[in-house]
Amino acid sequence: MWFHIFFIVLGFIFGTFGTLVGAGGGFILMPVLLLLFPDVNPEVLTSISLAVVFFNASSGSIAYSRMKKIDYKSGLIFAAAAVPGAVLGSLSIKFINRDVFNVIFGLLLIAVSVYLFFKPQRTVTKIKANDKLHERKVIDSDNIEYVYSFNGKIGVLLSAAIGYVSSLLGIGGGIIHVPAMVNILNFPVHIATATSHFVLAIIALAGTVARIFEGSFTKESIIQVLFLSAGVIAGAQLGARLSKRIHGKWILKGLAIALCFVGIRILFMSL
Repeated sequence: MWFHIFFIVLGFIFGTFGTLVGAGGGFILMPVLLLLFPDVNPEVLTSISLAVVFFNASSGSIAYSRMKKIDYKSGLIFAAAAVPGAVLGSLSIKFINRDVFNVIFGLLLIAVSVYLFFKPQRTVTKIKANDKLHERKVIDSDNIEYVYSFNGKIGVLLSAAIGYVSSLLGIGGGIIHVPAMVNILNFPVHIATATSHFVLAIIALAGTVARIFEGSFTKESIIQVLFLSAGVIAGAQLGARLSKRIHGKWILKGLAIALCFVGIRILFMSL
């Protein structure tokens, strides 16, 4: 009973912070699962994380939708590119043992953390004359207007790669997608956070369905998903509300600090 309550509280924390930074919470949940279940193989743990990320991202997307911060047109393009990679990533995890998984996971988190820490401010990517741009205008519920443009080809390639890596590691992909959308595709931070959450819901669903057909879920893991999801659904609503009150640069700084902490912890586990 107390273990179930513990999972609900954990889910609430993951849902709040994951939605705040547009990362789905999987990058925090996976290290905790690795600590709690040292003898469980990565296939089962990443399946739990992906399923929880789906519920978190879905709840967060509903909240961001009410705020009118989601760029649906761009999100659907990115999701279409990412889904094939997400399915492939789900099928690939069975070939990676626990120690190798820990090293890959830890190094990825630290690499993204270093990038965000030393380049926290939004930069404008230089556009070539022959680049095909996708121009967007989003007006949120507070009547704040966001006008921006991005290279669609780069966006599709990034999303395809992120779909594979995120599903393979069970982290949803927001820790990579948000900084890529901000620093490479020139998205405003809050639009990137909300749109990434929308894309995450689709990617995580694809990865989870693939895991179901692969038989990666056990009866115990399904119960764990249910209790964690109960927490993340509530936490996602709070995270979306908090995002309106926190400046974009602090969102990225918070993400960088969290990534560095959990990345180092995972590397120590592998050693």
